[in-house]
Amino acid sequence: MSRCRRRCLFLLEKCRHMKQLKTAHAHLLTSGHGSDTFAFSRILAFCSNPLHGSLSHGWNLFQRIQNPTICICNTMIKAFFLNGHLTNAIHIYSQILVTGLRPDNYTFPYVLKACSGLQSFHLGELVHGQSLKLGFWFDVFVGNSLISMYSSIGNVRAARCVFDEIPFRTAVSWTVMVSGYAKSGDVETARMIFDESPMKDLGVWGSIISGYVQNNCFKEGLAMFRLMQSTGMEPDEGIFVSILCACANLGAMEIGIWVHRYWNQLGRRPMSVRLITGFIDMYAKCGCLGIAKKLFDEMPQRDIVSWNAMISGMAMNGDGENAIRLFSEMEKEGVRPDDVTFIAIFTACNHSGNAYEALRLLDRMCRVYNIDPKMEHYGCLVDLLGRAGLLKEAKELVLRMPDSSRHGGSQEAIAWRALLSCCCSHGQAEMAEDAAERLFVLEHHSGAYVLLSNLYAAAGKHDDARRIRKTMEQRGVGKAPGCSSVEVDGVVHEFVAGEERHLQMEEVHGVLRKMDKQMDDFG
Repeated sequence: MSRCRRRCLFLLEKCRHMKQLKTAHAHLLTSGHGSDTFAFSRILAFCSNPLHGSLSHGWNLFQRIQNPTICICNTMIKAFFLNGHLTNAIHIYSQILVTGLRPDNYTFPYVLKACSGLQSFHLGELVHGQSLKLGFWFDVFVGNSLISMYSSIGNVRAARCVFDEIPFRTAVSWTVMVSGYAKSGDVETARMIFDESPMKDLGVWGSIISGYVQNNCFKEGLAMFRLMQSTGMEPDEGIFVSILCACANLGAMEIGIWVHRYWNQLGRRPMSVRLITGFIDMYAKCGCLGIAKKLFDEMPQRDIVSWNAMISGMAMNGDGENAIRLFSEMEKEGVRPDDVTFIAIFTACNHSGNAYEALRLLDRMCRVYNIDPKMEHYGCLVDLLGRAGLLKEAKELVLRMPDSSRHGGSQEAIAWRALLSCCCSHGQAEMAEDAAERLFVLEHHSGAYVLLSNLYAAAGKHDDARRIRKTMEQRGVGKAPGCSSVEVDGVVHEFVAGEERHLQMEEVHGVLRKMDKQMDDFG
């Protein structure tokens, strides 16, 4: 390598913004190295960076090349993918095939990621077929990308076929397959794949822990975390975030505090925005709003997820006024709210009993931020209006909702369920009947039957209450058993109504009998 070329490449590596890159590129041209394909691919790679690059500049340069190499084409495909231009990435791949260039194992991973982003099973199958024809059957990079592509599209069966057929599996192969099953909701098979894995690195452990947490199996997620610790392996940030999510949903504050101390002991500072947000969410959901707010105030940078976690935390702890105030502060700082922000702020309005403020914010959400309300927003608002006694307005809002038949009605049921609950709370039997009848059509769940039956019983309409119970039996709708959990000495204990499986159940009954006796003694 000549001294001049070495200096040009050194200048390219030192670039931090587009002005420096253009200067380095000019130096490359004037020194006679303008046709250097490696240097040119480095220029395109810099342009592809969404933070400090310029995709349009990179694309202009690419179009001027008469015969780009496969390396340069791969860089352009990656650039389009990283900037969210998935169709353009596929177009470059098509051009590669038309011009007779041979794709390599760096081409297919990003093309398959583009197929995943487009959620195109047909396109993914075509690329899969082309990779086989070109002899990439034994390539582990292409194989792992295919497993990931099929899993993200929702075809776990196709992903499993590729997984079973690839001759050599890496830890990434096992990680992607475990994640694929977990995302489809099949945590049992995900656990079987995990157990079969001969290599368990942080990626494999992280996939099963996050898989459990994503499927609301929080206790199992914590159990896997403890099992991982017994191997002497230190968790990475992703695993910490999953564990904090489990603690938040279980209300396991003692474990959450221990996780915080454990992180500090590892000495991995500073925390990322994502991890601090995880701690904020955990502390807020465990009722430690002061600690959550302190962490939030000390954050050097905040993203929309951080703001959402803090606003939501205030709302769920009944501090609606401060949640609304924090939302205003967020707007003043120029942070654009998303649909999750408005769910949190509607909940805050609910806790503060501010129905008209919620309706004003709904109008702002639609007109200023162009966010279409989802069923979760309607559910919050219906519950809010119902609690305020504005049942007529609540029903009008439900009737204005868009049709959700393409989702099987489950989304629409959220709002109708909220309306039914409010009607029952206010003793509005006639409106409750309308809401319940709609729910009977939308979902096969016991909640609507039980609420309506209880409303009739409270109103002295026992014949109607019995009729609803009988209808429930005739339609084969079973009542889901109640479930509760409590954290004692860092261990989460779960109790299900009607079950006696807990190991200390006899002691629990003994304490209850003692409490019952004491209550009798006090009259």
